[in-house]
Amino acid sequence: MKELKDGIRAEVRLDWMNRVHKRLRGTDADKRYATEVEVLKVLEERGCPNVPRLLEEHPEEYYFVSTSCGQPAPNISDKKIKQLFAELEQKYGIRHLDAERRNVTYDPHEGRFCLIDFELAEILPDPSGPAEKTTL
Repeated sequence: MKELKDGIRAEVRLDWMNRVHKRLRGTDADKRYATEVEVLKVLEERGCPNVPRLLEEHPEEYYFVSTSCGQPAPNISDKKIKQLFAELEQKYGIRHLDAERRNVTYDPHEGRFCLIDFELAEILPDPSGPAEKTTL
């Protein structure tokens, strides 16, 4: 497996089938794991096309496998970064709490920018859901 990241908070590797293997570790690994897995599930339910898809879960190890979303996009403009994270929140109801360049990739197979690393994120109400009723 190709090592993509080996840090204090996570180890990330890419296998020969182009799947991402992420093992969370360090402070609050259990909470960060649970958040990332839940966010990926919600994003799939809400039809977000430009994020990883969860393939395997191993909660006892704080480890999961997901699809790959391409390569880092270091030359993306600040304006485009803001647009991507704003769309994530407005259209899919996920607020990424680490909305930085390092969490944007480019997938040449899909021809689009993608967002990754949802261990620090907040699930908001589904913006496409039914509007709340107000009584007069």
